[in-house]
Amino acid sequence: MDRQGPADVIIVGGGVIGCSIAYYLAREGVKVTVLDKGEIGGEASRAAAGMLAPLAEVEEDGPFQDLGLASLRLFPHLAEALEQECGVDIEYLRSGILRVALTEEQAEHLKGFAQRRPSPGLEIHWLEPDELRALEPGLSPGIRGALYSPEEHQVNADRLVQALSRAAAARGAVVRQDTRATGLVRRGMRVTGVRIPDGTLSAGHTVLAAGAWTAKVAQGIGVDLPVFPVRGQMIALPASRSALRHIVWGEEGYLVPKANGLIFAGATVERVGFRKNVTVRGLSGLKRMAGSLVPRLAGLDAVDAWAGFRPGSADGLPILGPVPGWEGLSVACGHFRNGILLAPITGQLIARSILDGSSNEALAPFSPARFL
Repeated sequence: MDRQGPADVIIVGGGVIGCSIAYYLAREGVKVTVLDKGEIGGEASRAAAGMLAPLAEVEEDGPFQDLGLASLRLFPHLAEALEQECGVDIEYLRSGILRVALTEEQAEHLKGFAQRRPSPGLEIHWLEPDELRALEPGLSPGIRGALYSPEEHQVNADRLVQALSRAAAARGAVVRQDTRATGLVRRGMRVTGVRIPDGTLSAGHTVLAAGAWTAKVAQGIGVDLPVFPVRGQMIALPASRSALRHIVWGEEGYLVPKANGLIFAGATVERVGFRKNVTVRGLSGLKRMAGSLVPRLAGLDAVDAWAGFRPGSADGLPILGPVPGWEGLSVACGHFRNGILLAPITGQLIARSILDGSSNEALAPFSPARFL
């Protein structure tokens, strides 16, 4: 029995990706229902450091970097719009990123990247050790310099997903927490809704955006998506003894100074299935990394520690768009470490794809067709 009446679109997954899609659809007057098995943003979104760093994963021009740059440029307006619409400050901080070199080999690599300059590009330039310490005096004296990217910023990841959810709800979206999607309803090769424990929900279109759990939902109709969990452990350190102002990224991890005065240190990358525990080895490695970058952090005890599941994919790229061979079904998953960064552009592109009834050029490189 359908307990609610049909929606135009059901989104399975209430993380930052699902809530962004809901927000952009609701802005167009679409009747949207968001389902999450737990709390909104309670999995990967809440565990994220919130960096907006399109240059982090790839150093060459291409569709993935273009997608990241396009999404980065949406954040200033999105931050203002969300605060106006639902009163949530997503703590959009223009902190910039310092990619530091601890060896001469790393220094030469980063200098070469600065000379190549990505296109259409962000401002990036090399800082010699004396210039670097003028910006961040607390960094290790052994650091040989850094690549400075002042236009890569950060947000509070949890606040972002909550703001998107509330803004979507303010425009009429229905957000259902603690509602697990147990399967998809189909009529031939058309998906017509979602099964939940106490019945079914009907919709003209269904979007699977359940992060690392997306593959489990899709398998019910024989769609095999190569999406899997990648555990990331992180700690929060008190910042009272450090005046770190920029995000600092080294070979073994990163430090992110947050608006609440803490420094997030992360993160491990572990293929351990759905084991969400933190480990002594993982946390000690993060503390060691933090101290190697900022010596004054070495003796500090973590005030918090947690783990989350990034949604990895077989080729490291997101999986976005209509599912080939099926009507009424799209996916938006596999964002790995870039879900926060890519949320706005994913929301816009998936919403537009549903509204237009077809994929578009920007989604083509990330189509699920490459796996199916």
